Amino acid sequence: MLAIFAFLPILATLVLMMVFNWPAKRCLLISWLMACAFAFVLWKVDLLALVASSVYGMLSSMDVLIIITGAILLMNTLKASGATASINRGFMNICPDKRVQACIIGFSFCSFIEAAAGFGTPAALAGPLMVSLGFPPMAAAMIALVCDSTAVSFGAVGTPVTSALNALGLTGNAAFTAQFSFWTALPHAIMCTFLPLIVLMMTTKFFSHDKSIKPALEAAPFAIFSGLSMAVPMLLLAIFVGYEFASLIGALISIAVSVVAAKKGFLVPKKIWDFGDPEKWEKDWLATTEVSPVAESNMSLLMAWVPYLLVAVILVLTRIPQLGIKGLLNSGLPFVVGIKNLFGFSNLNWSLKWAYLPGTFFVLVSLVTNVLHKMDASKIKQSWKDTLKQVSGAALALLFGLALVEVLKYKGPAGFSMMDEMANALAMVGESLYVLIAPFIGVLGAFVSGSATVSMNLFTNLQYNTANVLGIPAVFVVSMQCVGAAIGNMVCINNAIAASATIGTTGKEGNLIKINAIPMVYYAVGTAVLFYIVLALGITPIQ
Repeated sequence: MLAIFAFLPILATLVLMMVFNWPAKRCLLISWLMACAFAFVLWKVDLLALVASSVYGMLSSMDVLIIITGAILLMNTLKASGATASINRGFMNICPDKRVQACIIGFSFCSFIEAAAGFGTPAALAGPLMVSLGFPPMAAAMIALVCDSTAVSFGAVGTPVTSALNALGLTGNAAFTAQFSFWTALPHAIMCTFLPLIVLMMTTKFFSHDKSIKPALEAAPFAIFSGLSMAVPMLLLAIFVGYEFASLIGALISIAVSVVAAKKGFLVPKKIWDFGDPEKWEKDWLATTEVSPVAESNMSLLMAWVPYLLVAVILVLTRIPQLGIKGLLNSGLPFVVGIKNLFGFSNLNWSLKWAYLPGTFFVLVSLVTNVLHKMDASKIKQSWKDTLKQVSGAALALLFGLALVEVLKYKGPAGFSMMDEMANALAMVGESLYVLIAPFIGVLGAFVSGSATVSMNLFTNLQYNTANVLGIPAVFVVSMQCVGAAIGNMVCINNAIAASATIGTTGKEGNLIKINAIPMVYYAVGTAVLFYIVLALGITPIQ
């Protein structure tokens, strides 16, 4: 019975956003209040603990807000300087076909940014780039979120996998780590081979006047080739090099291979396809907030790309532990600020690693771009004005969303949280069904928290222990948890809010989540079926 009440705030959010199309900020406020009421009455969490956990969640939203603010500022700066117009011309020269551009930018480029930075950054960069190329804003948001999935498990230089190993106390166990890497990479490699095609099918079905998947099927050879260009190197790297660089190097290879193939016309459809006249686009495809137009310029393509190249270099340099920069930026004052024992609770220690956040680098690169692109004061002022306007729409939703997460995570006097009740309810289904459900527990963690890493921290031990009780190889179940946590990025509320704020579709998060549920189910069910077959064949991990 408690599990039902634990699920109700999440269900309320889904229903209000997806059925009634309420904006996220209103839905999450209601869900947060529901969670507080249930926690107080049923889980016996005292009022001060609810206030403390809520404030902790709201403070934690600063991480996401800084990333969003920086990404939007960089986007607006490039638009105002004329760089975006030059980048658009460059992509049109590679291939004007929007299906091919979706594969290169939405899948390959998005995967690289996820691998380097993670934490919602890809949708914030790739989405605006697609909009500037002539994609409807809602289509760009959908493509960016769905494609920001395969690279997530090994994203941010392997952070989700590292978090799982730390949670299990198996960081030094080379045999388990190797098996964990392989069984996480394998389902990703299989499913991502067809992910670009699935994305194209959704794009032409939902965002074309014909409402048909036929244009997507015409581009199927290039889409599958694009998926393979990521799948094959990622799997080989996970096996022979290590999980930290599987997504990073795999995505770089994918970008290079896809761009060369597109320029050479390899597997590219003969007939160019686009979204038609913007004046005839349906209302549901459009932005809800006004976005400044792209400024024209004759800027060279190299100079236009310099800001993105700077971001990529900085992100990579600050994410590789061996270089020492990562350790420095996470070492404490002045690079890390925070509050210990919030409201007297020893388990609530908030910190802000402002110097390590991708958003900080976005802001710095934006300031450098002001100089490099010789922007005048009026253009700089306009880019900041547009940025603050767009960010304000997402701020309240993020505040209440992360407050909701912390209330759901907070353990009452009995030692159980509402999140524990949800996961335990899903685990009580038996061995066969559990294999089919395990990836969805990972999805649940990412959906609620907005982070694959948090999902791993929340549920890895539960999945590991349940696997041992049910007699299933634990590495299989933990790998399903890791893949599911990555898939959850497609539909998680925080990412939908962030992507919508960046692209200007704030208020349509419910529609976005509803559409993205289709590929999420495809990916999660495909992963579950793969492991179900593996177990049915009696295959066991190599010891």
